[in-house]
Amino acid sequence: MQLKSDETILQGFWIDLGSAMAEDANWERINRLVAESLEHLATSDNGTDKLYRDPADGRFWELTPVMPGLKNGGPPLLAVIEPERAKEKYPRAFTGA
Repeated sequence: MQLKSDETILQGFWIDLGSAMAEDANWERINRLVAESLEHLATSDNGTDKLYRDPADGRFWELTPVMPGLKNGGPPLLAVIEPERAKEKYPRAFTGA
């Protein structure tokens, strides 16, 4: 599974099944991408945000929880992050520290 070159953001959502909530297809896709396709580079100091690199095109992606106060952060948001911003927020990923 690859990210398309024109994709810049993926947002997961809950599906209300009446008696339960389920992850939508985007949520499942994000989970597969971070498990199988993207290279994990760093985790933020607060432990909630994660930096990834797409080996196919070199773009940096940031995984952030939409509702960090909830268990597991709620639905995920996977978005392209500019290299300059990634270096600011995740300096250890670029210094080897």
